[in-house]
Amino acid sequence: MVPPAPRAPRRSPSVPPTPEELREIQRRCTRFLTGSGRRDAASLLATIPVDTQIDLYGSGGVVEELEHEVARRLGKESALFMITGTMAQQSVLRIHADRRHRTGIMFHPKCHLDVREERAYERLHGLVAVTCGPANTPLTSAQLTTIAEPVAALVLELPQRDLGGTLPEWDELVAQVQWARDHDAAAHMDGARLWEAVPFYASTASKSLLDIADLFDTVYVSFYKGLGAIAGCCVAGDTATIEELKLWRIRHGGRAFGLWPYAASALSALRLRGDQFTSYYERARQIARVLQRIDDLEVLPYPVQSPMMHVRVSGPCDTITSRMVDIARKDGIWMFGRAYDTEGPNLQRFEFNVGDATMEFSTKEVGQLFERVVGNVR
Repeated sequence: MVPPAPRAPRRSPSVPPTPEELREIQRRCTRFLTGSGRRDAASLLATIPVDTQIDLYGSGGVVEELEHEVARRLGKESALFMITGTMAQQSVLRIHADRRHRTGIMFHPKCHLDVREERAYERLHGLVAVTCGPANTPLTSAQLTTIAEPVAALVLELPQRDLGGTLPEWDELVAQVQWARDHDAAAHMDGARLWEAVPFYASTASKSLLDIADLFDTVYVSFYKGLGAIAGCCVAGDTATIEELKLWRIRHGGRAFGLWPYAASALSALRLRGDQFTSYYERARQIARVLQRIDDLEVLPYPVQSPMMHVRVSGPCDTITSRMVDIARKDGIWMFGRAYDTEGPNLQRFEFNVGDATMEFSTKEVGQLFERVVGNVR
């Protein structure tokens, strides 16, 4: 008789789950606190209509349909689909630099190009970072006046992810773009989450998506951030710039034989959620008011300026994460897999994106979840 196989030893509650165990816990959850909810193959493939018209090396089909849609929404002459924002923004900034015979690119110290892309703008294109102001506060037009060297482009991220979705007031935004104009620099928007910026400017300055985009020479938008598509982005601008950008897409290896699955998913997500961000923004404001009243928890920025915020929690990272994992196991609710940033042994920051999944929770329920996480944590 073959003896039964020994059981795997039960993991001590004090030992954090491995990445594989964490993914399995997440897979078993039925509710998700942030964004569009579960991202799995079935749900993402469902965003590709069965009658999708395919492209050939980026020409024709749903790729061009998406490009026309984005250009129309942003009020630009043309747009180009690219598979990654890293490729897209490097390329368009190279174009701005070549036209002005300059290498300097002005951006905030927390710019995505600098902190998350291995400084590819420098290594691949010979561009030089020019920054000003502290990393933990938004850029201002007053700070820009301290820049003495000529730059090819000013890059503004709307909203700014690393600062919790902050946005400059409309007049301040106009002043920053005007600085670029006065210094013969292009104004480029890192609008990875541009859709999330629109409600703030609509409510505070009666400005539309078209008004925002009109300030900039070129605009980059993402389709999986906020919108929840598979991947991909577009850059919109004047026809001459977009035609030159097509060459850089080839040079970067981005003209794949077929881009249609990504473009089809992007177009579906844009049409499904592109006009929903006002409701997300209002819910984010309601949630922020509830969370701000909880001890050992701070919302950044407050009041929130977009359908995203950073929630800074006081307490040991292992303890906070363990409580969130317990909620996932017991209640089937996935909050966050890990801290967005650890600012110290007892200070953790989480990125909270409000989307379709969040709308299924009442503000009271969201507050109760966070109270379970931070209650008597220290």
